[in-house]
Amino acid sequence: MQRRRTHRGLTPGTGAAMAAGVLLLSACGTTSVTDDSPAPTRTSGIACAESGRLAASGSSAQQHAMKHWTREYREACPGVEIRYVPIGSGGGVAQFLRGATVIGGTDSPLKADEVERSREVCRGGRAIDLPMVGGPVAIGYNLSGVRDLVLDAPTLAKIFDSRITVWNAPEIRRLNPGAQLPATPISPVHRSDESGTTQHLNAYLADAAPAQWRYPEDKAWQAHGGQSAVGSGGVADLVQVTDGAIGYFELSFAKAKGISTVRLDTGAPEPVAVSAGTASAGIATGRVEGTGNDMTLALDHRTRAPGAYPLVLVTYEIVCDRGNPAELLPALKSFLTYTASARGQRDLPRIHYAPLPDEVAARVRQVVDGLS
Repeated sequence: MQRRRTHRGLTPGTGAAMAAGVLLLSACGTTSVTDDSPAPTRTSGIACAESGRLAASGSSAQQHAMKHWTREYREACPGVEIRYVPIGSGGGVAQFLRGATVIGGTDSPLKADEVERSREVCRGGRAIDLPMVGGPVAIGYNLSGVRDLVLDAPTLAKIFDSRITVWNAPEIRRLNPGAQLPATPISPVHRSDESGTTQHLNAYLADAAPAQWRYPEDKAWQAHGGQSAVGSGGVADLVQVTDGAIGYFELSFAKAKGISTVRLDTGAPEPVAVSAGTASAGIATGRVEGTGNDMTLALDHRTRAPGAYPLVLVTYEIVCDRGNPAELLPALKSFLTYTASARGQRDLPRIHYAPLPDEVAARVRQVVDGLS
């Protein structure tokens, strides 16, 4: 099997926002690479590789984007086989660092120790984090008779920590004047598995409601009470069938299951509804803080910009900057170039994801072109 190694690197750029999201993998085995492969064939606007088998695993947050990308790419480039398994960010990073994949998908950038470990897989290089797609984390709820609900960060923090336990609590009534809120018990639902989505909710609540949320920005849930389920799909399923439930998951899951979503009171003139457009606006209030060829993002969870939804995540593709298997390099570069292209990004809002800002996507393509 072919093995890969990881390294960080992508110039920070000036402020902007990003989004992340695609992963690829290959079987193990390490090969030193010189880029003397045949020139790709351009088909339907995509510069196709002639062949290659790219296995992929990681973040479930980007699974719908990956499904769309792999279908579109393979229709244009039938010689390349791509397989993506949404096993969660932790699993995607672990498989990459074992050398089982050429790309891992994660909702949070690699840690320093993971970058160092990646040197064993990326011969002569290290892993880098490439943002590929952004997505809003929706707060979905199931409450009979209530189709419009506004909450803010402090109230959400108390709800998910089981300190507000009924839907007609004073804090919720204050944010929803005139609404007929029932005395239904609140049933908060969280992820039971380690999750980048959980980490982003933790980060948002810690930044936007520090007095109410004292938990670390970890992938593991640590607040009190509530029910749990595996994966974003599991949380959405439980919310869908439980009156009084509230949970968090990517917007695509809410749309697919017809689950109502919360509007966030951010301090902007109007509460902000969750959508691909408001998520892009939220990402754009952040900044790039990676160095070299690494592109990690710092999001502004306290933004009060009109129409900017602050609870967003960015999924990264982790790849080797050097040391990629020679026989897979053309397919790897071709696929990632497509996902970061205007064509690859243009349909993301239709499936409820936030596209990369143009300048970020251009930089991603530049870095991908230099992989070896």
